[in-house]
Amino acid sequence: QVQLVESGGGLVQAGGSLRLSCAASGRTFMMGWFRQVPGKEREFVAAISANGGSTYYADSVRGRFTISRDNTNNIQYLQMNSLKPEDTAVYFCAARWLSRRLTTTLEEFDSWGQGTQVTVSS
Repeated sequence: QVQLVESGGGLVQAGGSLRLSCAASGRTFMMGWFRQVPGKEREFVAAISANGGSTYYADSVRGRFTISRDNTNNIQYLQMNSLKPEDTAVYFCAARWLSRRLTTTLEEFDSWGQGTQVTVSS
């Protein structure tokens, strides 16, 4: 089982930036980020293929967020710019390590991090 540990969340003003990191304990294929606010379902934010050649974004973050990965150190990142109050959520790192198939579907990820809070003030 691959373990994931996120870091980098915090409080930022609207228009500001944050970078989230997710360290994996082993090799992974597709990796991604999801977010959740109280009372709502966890939603897809971004994902990246195993070699980093393909990236996917939710419409709500495209152009503001950038996902990347460092396969040498088994780390993925989410650079979040031009943050808005509606980006406030707990952000979860996710990874696939049982299958190479590309997906952005929550249920198809094999491991999850513990979550990190991102709060954007207006």
